Amino acid sequence: MVGNILVGLVALIHVYIVYLEMVLWDTPRGHKAFNLTPEFASASKVLAANQGLYNGFLAAGLIWGLYLGAAGFQVKAFFLLCVAVAGLYGAATVGRKILFIQTVPAVIALIAVWLGW
Repeated sequence: MVGNILVGLVALIHVYIVYLEMVLWDTPRGHKAFNLTPEFASASKVLAANQGLYNGFLAAGLIWGLYLGAAGFQVKAFFLLCVAVAGLYGAATVGRKILFIQTVPAVIALIAVWLGW
């Protein structure tokens, strides 16, 4: 139960990231969220939308795992691992903040799911 709630929270985080990257990237809110200049945001808008799509696939996989119920253990574990690895890469290449927004929640959810909480 707790594990599924945490998986749902990780999925919601990624739905919000999709919205930021695909819709709000070139707005003041997007600039603030990602520490962007308006010029960079405008020049990278298409790349950000592509990145948002990938985050959408992560959210969709987590939601799929939740939909499957107990049979979705492997799906949830796989997508949580994907989120954690993507967060580690982002933290190493973009900024440490990603570690706490993406990786830590995914790892906590993975532990909870693994332990059957």
